Amino acid sequence: MNTVAATQIDTTRIWDWLTAVPDPEIPVISIVDLGIVRDLRWNAQAQTCHVTVTPTYSGCPATEVINRDIRSALQAQGIERVEIEIRLSPAWTTDWLAPAAREKLRAYGIAPPVGRSTDGRTEHVVDLRQLRRAPPAPDVVCPHCGSPHTEITSVFGSTPCKSLYRCRDCREPFDYFKCH
Repeated sequence: MNTVAATQIDTTRIWDWLTAVPDPEIPVISIVDLGIVRDLRWNAQAQTCHVTVTPTYSGCPATEVINRDIRSALQAQGIERVEIEIRLSPAWTTDWLAPAAREKLRAYGIAPPVGRSTDGRTEHVVDLRQLRRAPPAPDVVCPHCGSPHTEITSVFGSTPCKSLYRCRDCREPFDYFKCH
């Protein structure tokens, strides 16, 4: 166990430790890169760390693994009391991805989200008639060869937050991290 004296623990150090915790579904990016760690508070007197997490979607099967990994990472550093709060509102958005995460996704073979998912407003009115129509396909660039000549083959990819695409030039299939 690599422990740090309680007097040396601060929020900057805790953020650094959490940056080393990989996302269980996409291990090349951390949970901090992914933007799901929304807040943390360190109470030195109580020796307790409170971490707020917003999963990529409310039914994400990796949530329990992420919670366990956060707890393990902090306990390995000597923080025994870890409180994890799951916050579903506001909902996670791909806008929260760190800029470096987009490049890490591309290098890993996953096309990062194109554009922004929101227009800056926190509330949206959804026209239910629009839900019946397929959304317009974004201009997804192949993460393997960089070609813009790609096509969607399935709205659902290896996880619900991704779609399956294929490059028309290099013919390789790849996941696209949906903008949401």
